[in-house]
Parts: sequence; C-alpha cells; structure tokens
Amino acid sequence: MTATGKAEMDSPEASRESSQREFEPSETAFSPSPTLARLYPEASVGGYTRRDGFVDFYTRVNALLGPDAEVLDFGAGRGQWAHDPMPATHTFLRSFHERVRRVVGIDVDDAVISNPTLEDAQVVPAGSPIPYRDGEFDLVLADYVLEHVSEADAPGVAAEVMRVLKPGGWFCARTPNKWGLIGVGARTVPNDLHTRVLTRLQPGRKAEDVFPVEYHMNTRRDLRRLFGPHEVVVYGHNSEPTYMGNSVPAWRAAQLLDRITPPRLASTLMVFVRKA
Repeated sequence: MTATGKAEMDSPEASRESSQREFEPSETAFSPSPTLARLYPEASVGGYTRRDGFVDFYTRVNALLGPDAEVLDFGAGRGQWAHDPMPATHTFLRSFHERVRRVVGIDVDDAVISNPTLEDAQVVPAGSPIPYRDGEFDLVLADYVLEHVSEADAPGVAAEVMRVLKPGGWFCARTPNKWGLIGVGARTVPNDLHTRVLTRLQPGRKAEDVFPVEYHMNTRRDLRRLFGPHEVVVYGHNSEPTYMGNSVPAWRAAQLLDRITPPRLASTLMVFVRKA
C-alpha cells in the first residue's frame, strides 16, 4: 500500500450513497448464553460483563467522537454487529454513525457494499491506497482487522491510515495480541482450517466472518515501529473466554490462565494512535 492521494474508483458497484441505506438493528433479542450467565451473573443486568472488551473499547472510541466527526471504518465488512443479536449497550455504543457527521467504510470483501451503517462504501483490494483525501477523517476504526494484514502491506497500511487522518485525529484498533492465548492458538491452526475450528468453538460464528490471519501488526513493538512518529497508546485486555465454546470447565481453565498471565501477554490489544 502506498501513501498516495485518492484513488479513482470506476465501478458503480464499488460505492453506495447514504440515501440507499436504511439501518435497522437486529430484531432478535439478545440473551446471555448459559455459560456466560453462570460464570458472569452480572450479564443478566444489561447483557454485558465486567470483562466486556466491546464495552471497554467502544466506550473509549465514543469518548473521542463529537457530532461533527468524520469516521473511516477500515475493514467494515458487512456490518456483522448490525445483523446479529447484541446487548442494547453494545448496539448503542457501536451505533455512533447516528451521532456523528459521517461514517464511511472500506474492505477487501465486496460484502461492505451491503453494510447498512455506512454513508459510503468502497471495495479496496489489499495493498491499494485508501480512496479518500489526505486529512479527511477525525477517527479511523479497525476492529479486529490488523491481524489480517500481510507483512508486505503492514507499513503501507500504517502510512495510509495516518495520511487520511486529520492532525490530532485518532486511529483506534482492537486486535489479538500475537503472544496472547488467542493469537498463539490461531497461529497453530492452519488458515484453511480456521472456519471448521471456529464453527465448533463458536457455533454462532458465520463462515463469511472468518478470514485468514497474518499477525504482523499485533505486538507492541510492531505497532510502535509502524506508527513511531505519532503518539501510540497500547494496553492489554482479557475478555470473557468465548473462544472456548460453551464448556464451563474450559472457561474456568481460561479464566485461571488469564489471572496468572502477565499483562503484556493479555489476549487482546487495545490500540490508540494520535496523529502528530
């Protein structure tokens, strides 16, 4: 990926205007799984737990947004969160497109064109420039996207994200820690088996939401190297072990492992980079 200006997008299918989009949250009510409710009984109050990484991350993202903010959703996909059942608190935090001036999105997958929460959507092949102007956005979001960036593309992705941000703007990312339990586990499973394994561990996970992993932007050292000239804030977080399926003993084992794991090896990295 190169740090260039806006790319020309010739295909009419590559974008959709806001007038064509109508967002309606999932009508299916959310209820905590029996395992979640048993091990985190507070989930019965509002649908989320004290360890909820979604609430942690998006509370901070919302704190950085004002009514005039313009946001790029980098790796927006089909808008899974808008289709699947979620706690009301999750839906509110993630629906910031209703509280800012504009949210647009890009993805390598043409499913992004159907994302109902974007004012504009662009299909952008891996390694291509971000098709927006220099300094156009107040915030760029990448939620569980960095782990899919190849080693060759990582420097360009970092440069492009910084290019489209306004000075003082924020890049906000949530991604597995390469050296955490999730990262180590994912790298031991060949990419062509990920869908099969995740289907067994997370029966509700759709195959269309599973993508190959790379892990070249998933350590504190890599992130500070790639975003070096800017203010980089990274901290670890251990959420509920939903990656362990619905087995109570497996969840208890994962909880114990989380308690004895050093903070630097937490499963998830919360990444916030402020453009100089």
